[in-house]
Amino acid sequence: MKKFLTILFLCFSLASIAQDGTYEITDDSYKDQTVEMADIMRSNGKIYVVVAVIMILFVGLSAYTISVDKKISKLEKEVFKEKANS
Repeated sequence: MKKFLTILFLCFSLASIAQDGTYEITDDSYKDQTVEMADIMRSNGKIYVVVAVIMILFVGLSAYTISVDKKISKLEKEVFKEKANS
């Protein structure tokens, strides 16, 4: 069953890579440097909300990682101490 699922997912991933439609890149493509979505969000002030949410997620994940690392270090010290006493 595991091999079947692996082969099935591999086939789906290969199908997603094989896309039709090529896009021709012209000189005009390089000249257009505007990003409409960012300009609209910046003009409405929403870009700051996006940046704030990303920063909150980054700080939260960093704090969680640091706390887990401290807990693991404490457990490792206890295990090594028990092995030394044995």
